[in-house]
Amino acid sequence: MHPISSLIREANRIFFSMGFTLVDSPLLESDWYNFGGLNFPDDHPARDMQDTFFMKDEPGYLLRTHTSAAQVRYPEMQLKTGIQPPYRAVSIGKVFRNEATDMTHEAEFYQIEGLAIGGDVTLANLKGTLTRFFREIFDGSSAEVRFRPSFFPFTEPSVEVDMRITGPSAPEKLRDRWIEIGGAGMMHPNVIRNGGLDPNKYQGFAFGCGIDRIAILKWGIDDIRLMHSADLRFINQF
Repeated sequence: MHPISSLIREANRIFFSMGFTLVDSPLLESDWYNFGGLNFPDDHPARDMQDTFFMKDEPGYLLRTHTSAAQVRYPEMQLKTGIQPPYRAVSIGKVFRNEATDMTHEAEFYQIEGLAIGGDVTLANLKGTLTRFFREIFDGSSAEVRFRPSFFPFTEPSVEVDMRITGPSAPEKLRDRWIEIGGAGMMHPNVIRNGGLDPNKYQGFAFGCGIDRIAILKWGIDDIRLMHSADLRFINQF
């Protein structure tokens, strides 16, 4: 099985056991769900052609740059069917960035986005969720998570997430080392509102990290481009 497929299945299993629902959103996304609804200002650099593949023949549409559209799409979908919070959901899929490729960067890669919305959701809930996920995805190794202040338009406060795994089952190259793994934070009130909810009543957390990056760490893969090469010599190792 391809390592990305394997990780997607395992991540879905872990989050399902914590009460999260797997959801999807289109690869071809509207500017509203990819940027506007997530509190990106009109002049944000991520909207530039250097970062985003915009559709020439479909104005207002683009290849999604992240799976974060679920932060607006999922609450909307639930409210249409009459389901009120609390919500827990993960979105896992391919995203696209208009950038040069090298050993650690690809123009297309896989990302996992998680969110939880309710009346009493906190950063402590976020930290506990990520700690359990990393512990299980790295085969039961002891996992620690730390937060560093950061900025993202769709979260406030925003944090960078570092992960450290310890114990004899941890890969030797990763053992006891802090590694940046993704971004997270408490959902911005504007994003809560754009999803159709009252930010004075509900709050939530969201996080995102690259599946490809987790695969590199888990199996010691030297070049991220190998995972999209369709080279059977690479895939057959798994």
